[in-house]
Amino acid sequence: MRTGSRNVAIVGVSLSDCGRVDDATPYTLHAQAARRALADAGLDREVVDGFASAGTGTLAPVEVAEYLGLRPTWVDSTSVGGSTWEVMAAHAADAIASGHANAVLLVYGSTARADIKAGRRNGNLSFGSRGPLQFEVPYGHTLIAKYAMSARRHMIEHGTTIEQLAEVAVQARANAVLNPEAMFRDPITVDDVLSGPMIADPFTKLHCCLRSDGGAAVLLAAEEYVRDCRTAPVWILGTGEHISHAAMSEWADFTVSPAAVSGRIAFERAGVRPDEIDFAEIYDAFTYMTLVTLEDLGFCGKGEGGAFVEKGRLRVEGGELPVNTDGGGLSAQHPGMRGLFLLVEAVRQLRGEAEGRQVRKDAGRLPELAVASGTGGWFCSSGTVVLGRTRP
Repeated sequence: MRTGSRNVAIVGVSLSDCGRVDDATPYTLHAQAARRALADAGLDREVVDGFASAGTGTLAPVEVAEYLGLRPTWVDSTSVGGSTWEVMAAHAADAIASGHANAVLLVYGSTARADIKAGRRNGNLSFGSRGPLQFEVPYGHTLIAKYAMSARRHMIEHGTTIEQLAEVAVQARANAVLNPEAMFRDPITVDDVLSGPMIADPFTKLHCCLRSDGGAAVLLAAEEYVRDCRTAPVWILGTGEHISHAAMSEWADFTVSPAAVSGRIAFERAGVRPDEIDFAEIYDAFTYMTLVTLEDLGFCGKGEGGAFVEKGRLRVEGGELPVNTDGGGLSAQHPGMRGLFLLVEAVRQLRGEAEGRQVRKDAGRLPELAVASGTGGWFCSSGTVVLGRTRP
């Protein structure tokens, strides 16, 4: 699977306070999540010799590690958007397997919502206007417009309907209803999604993720640490990463995401097939992201995503493939680069700790296999991680 002989497990996960958090800084949320993840694992911070973070400050992992009182000998500051955390998990697993680190802490925290409310920033997300972006920014081609354009391409080429895209939001909200930690829990209908204010054609408001505050932390460790942990390990079975494009003109096919490559690699390394996966956590800043990632991970054929998401397939209750079991970025929380939240939810599900929304197999058994797939930028990057309850 990877260079090195040690198996690697996720032994601790946690969220910080999430949703509406007006009285915290991003560093506070980093610290909350980190402390809680270590407590979840039952390990002291002294065992942490690897650290990864992105999205905060000038020297993200250095500043955050200092705030947490850590002095790691292995560090990662990879920043590729929302998929950062799946890519970091892959790097951390490789480092641990190779003996370059023993326990690596991944941490994220953001007050994206509170900053806007307090006037510390505006609601527009800018990636600058230099490099390849200089050819798009003058035309007002915003982040959401890029996603909307690719969604419209899929609709034209494959007959995907706006109602099918709306189903993604409806089913994400149905899962959030079961999650006491979700920010929005009132059920919605397809008509609710379609009748909302237009944001970027074809996306109305409920096709788009919410904006929240929050943080998350995940602790990965070598197999010899597992016996000292208070929780059951969740094993890293396979990982994959891929970058696609920055300029829209360099994107070969608007209907194919980089998960088509990262997913294939992750499944091959894990030695499992998509049809063996019990549930999936997929980055969902917009409804189209869920649909096209399902296709590209191999859960259905290209162009079949619209039909696949119909009939409640993504729901925790009665769904054939529960997806975004916490409600996802569309309904649970989305404080920015949400990829780490996917890993937290996947681990909780595999450990049987997903209060109110637990995925069950036949005869009430816990799920065995999960996939978490993050997307960054405007389908610019992808990281996919296959997780399992059984040691590889």
